[in-house]
Amino acid sequence: MKAALSLAVLLSATAAFARPRPVQTTWTHDQIVDKTSAGLRLLQLGPDQSPVWFSEEGKLELMRAEVRFVDVTETYEDKLAIKAAVAEAKLASPQRVSFPSPSHQTAVKALLPNLSISRMNSTLTQLTALNNRYYRSSTGAQASTLILNTVNSIISGRSDISAALYAHSWTQSSIIAKVAGATNNTAPMVILGAHMDSINLSSPTSGRAPGADDDGTGTVNSIEILRVLVEAGWKPATPVEFHWYSGEEGGLLGSDAIATAYKKAGKQVKAMMELDMSGYFAPGSKEVIAIEADYIDSGLNTFTKSLVTSYSAITYAMDTPCGYACSDHASWYDQGYPTTMLYEAVTGDDNQRIHSSSDTITVSGFSWSHSLEFAKVALGFVYELSA
Repeated sequence: MKAALSLAVLLSATAAFARPRPVQTTWTHDQIVDKTSAGLRLLQLGPDQSPVWFSEEGKLELMRAEVRFVDVTETYEDKLAIKAAVAEAKLASPQRVSFPSPSHQTAVKALLPNLSISRMNSTLTQLTALNNRYYRSSTGAQASTLILNTVNSIISGRSDISAALYAHSWTQSSIIAKVAGATNNTAPMVILGAHMDSINLSSPTSGRAPGADDDGTGTVNSIEILRVLVEAGWKPATPVEFHWYSGEEGGLLGSDAIATAYKKAGKQVKAMMELDMSGYFAPGSKEVIAIEADYIDSGLNTFTKSLVTSYSAITYAMDTPCGYACSDHASWYDQGYPTTMLYEAVTGDDNQRIHSSSDTITVSGFSWSHSLEFAKVALGFVYELSA
C-alpha cells in the first residue's frame, strides 16, 4: 500500500528524479526490446496517461518519493492487443454477476474459531527473518519458495488443489494456488490476493525491509484461510484461486502480469478481493475494517460490507479513495473484473512505518486480534462466493 501524492508532488518528482524518455502514442515490439535491453522501464503514471520510459534509477527515485505507477513493461503489448480485441468484440467482456447477502453463516461461523493467530505469527516470523522480500533480490525469491512450501504442506493429499510459482522476468515469482470447482469447474473463479514483496524506500535493493504489516499480514491471512478450509474438507462448488503477488511495490508488477494474462486468455473472474495490510490501527483511533472506495465494484463492496457485519466482531468504515495504483486490486479492475479491498484502518490511522526497517509486529498499534478479523471476513468471502 502506498500513500497518495498530490499532482503537484507527482509532477515535481517526475521532473526532478525520473528523467523520462520522450512520450509517443505507441511503442513497437522492437522498440520495447531495445529499451528494456538498455535497462529502461515503461511506467504508467495515471489511468489516462500514456506510459513513459524511465531509467531504473528514475524508477527507484519515484518509489522513494512514493509516486504511484504501474510498471507495464511486460504487459504493454498484451494490453494493446486486449484493447483491440475488445473493440472488435473478439474478446468476451467479464461476466457480470450480482452479489446477494451472505447465506452460509452456519458453515462459515463454524470455521472461524479454527483461524489461528499463533500459526499466522509463526509464518510471518519466517518471512520477516529474511533481510527483505524485494522483488529483485535473492531473498525475495526465497520468500516465494517459503510461501510455496508452506502452501504445498497445507494442500498435500488434495488432488483437486495445486500450487505453483508464476515466473516473471524479475527475480521473485508470484504464487498461485488453484482449487477446482467440485460442481462446475468452468464457472467464473473467486480470487483472494495479497502481495508477498516488501521494500525499504531508503535502500530498495538491499535495505532491511521486514514488511510485517505491508504485506506480511495479508500474506499470512490468506495462507491461514487456505489451511482452515482445507483441514475442514472444504470443496467449493466453483473454482477458487489464492494469489500471492510479486513486485507490488515495484508498480503492481505481479498482479498486472497475471490479470492481463487472464484477460488475454478469456478467463472469467466472479470476484477478486485484495488483502493489503491488516495488522495495525493507530492507538486511540476507532478499530474498523476499512473498505476501499475506488478501483472497486460497487455491488461487490456492498456484499463485502455484509460480510463484515456477518463475520467480524468489529464494524466497517469506508476509506477515502486510495488513488491510482494503490494496490493489486487495481490490476484486476483495469481488466474489467469485479474487485474489492479491505484495509487495516481509515487512511490517516494506518501504519506510517511501512516501507522501512521499522515495519515489525513490535510497533505500538500492531494487533494480531485486529488482523484476525480480516481473516474472518476474507474466509467468508471465499466460502460464500464459491459455495
